[in-house]
Amino acid sequence: MMRGLDTTVRKLRRKVFEEVARLGFKANAETLCDDMEAIPYKIVNEDTEQYRDSIYRARAVVRERLRLAMGLSLRPENKPVHLTAGVEASNISDKYYEPPLMQVIPSACARCEEKGYEVSNMCKGCLAHPCMEVCPKGAISMVNGKSYIDQSKCIKCGKCKSACPYDAISKKQRPCAMACGVNAIETDKCGRAQINPDKCVSCGMCMVSCPFGAISDKSQIFQLARALSEGDQIVAEIAPAFAGQFGDNITPRNLKAALQELGFSEFYEVALGADIGAIAEAHHYVNKVATGELPFLLTSCCPSWAMLAKKYFPDMIDQVSQELTPMVATARTIKKEHPNAKVVFIGPCAAKKLEAMRRTVRSDVDFVITFEELQAMFDAKDIDLTEYEAESSFHNATGAGRGYAVAGGVASAIEKCIKEYYPDAEVKIEHAEGLAECKKILSMAKVGRMNGCLIEGMGCPGGCVAGAGTNIPVSKAQKKVKELVDGSSKQLPPKELEEIELK
Repeated sequence: MMRGLDTTVRKLRRKVFEEVARLGFKANAETLCDDMEAIPYKIVNEDTEQYRDSIYRARAVVRERLRLAMGLSLRPENKPVHLTAGVEASNISDKYYEPPLMQVIPSACARCEEKGYEVSNMCKGCLAHPCMEVCPKGAISMVNGKSYIDQSKCIKCGKCKSACPYDAISKKQRPCAMACGVNAIETDKCGRAQINPDKCVSCGMCMVSCPFGAISDKSQIFQLARALSEGDQIVAEIAPAFAGQFGDNITPRNLKAALQELGFSEFYEVALGADIGAIAEAHHYVNKVATGELPFLLTSCCPSWAMLAKKYFPDMIDQVSQELTPMVATARTIKKEHPNAKVVFIGPCAAKKLEAMRRTVRSDVDFVITFEELQAMFDAKDIDLTEYEAESSFHNATGAGRGYAVAGGVASAIEKCIKEYYPDAEVKIEHAEGLAECKKILSMAKVGRMNGCLIEGMGCPGGCVAGAGTNIPVSKAQKKVKELVDGSSKQLPPKELEEIELK
């Protein structure tokens, strides 16, 4: 509901990222702690908009956001820990993410009720009172001419809400919990939301759904800014969902020039790795699934989907594609061509931050930042993308690879490759978006109802363009990606790409 809106929460997140990027670009170890201490006072003071019950609470929240943006963990509530504690370990240009990635900031949580039903002032006290008639526990009575729900009897079945002709019964539910498809949002002893790390797959949907900005993720923005300021050779790999994320009329050439201004030396499209993956998975499907050797194949480019499958359906691990994700395939290509360079994945996805932490990936991808964080870096350097234009665009990828950015795009790309290069093979495609739907389709696959299928899962409803690190509404992003795909000079990768050895 709030996606793409320029809310106060988004502005505050961006402001914190911008200030942290400034710290990184400044790269002054002597004044770092003092500079960190000053940021909450710069962002929240008597002249700024008052959005919490006090400026002191607002600053407390900013302090915790600041720590997460520096790659540090939240401070414990039961013992004194200084704002800058541990900053020395973060004041480097190669700090990796440490789980948990998604964290609830206790001082920001509004203690929303977990779930319940309540009669609003829309109640007309009607003669039929169907809400009373359908309640299986007799929890509803008429008090002062209006319906009243006895919460001690209510089992939260929702039948009263469905029966009310005036929609006078409200369902109360935590927005973060409603957005979580794996039921990872629980409650601490103070009634605040907390994330169960054993259930969480780091999709970030809780973070973008909290209207109080109480959930945030860690960032490498400080470390990347520092590495750029030190003149390291840094190569950007940019996810295809970038289309439209930095302004309506911002072209790839504008974005490339702005990245050069930040200090990046080379630029690749992650769609290059998607092209490699589409060919490889097409080959895998034809040789393993179509022949009956494997019952079905699960695509692997969405880390939350892959984590969901491995965590909740461990007996299906063999069906998760072993092909490299586009991020990793592109990074390995880059490292072959630029062995001394550091690689930065720039994309829409929070979960990619943890994918980059995997032992098999760590040497390939050095930094992961989102489009939201990149915009903050541009802001920190006062870079207006409209004022820059490179002589050429990114390395060319195909429409198939670029289409990975939207739900259904991965399966569609693989299906097109199969039909083009293996015309005699039959292909059955299924896709799910949103973790709740992903769990359903995996449950169906487990009992044999998806045999013979290529199954694409996307943790975010809408696909990568709906990731937690995006800047614009999902519908607008989908349209921009379609324009990028349709404008591609090549629509399918050559079959020879399957022979490229990247492992």
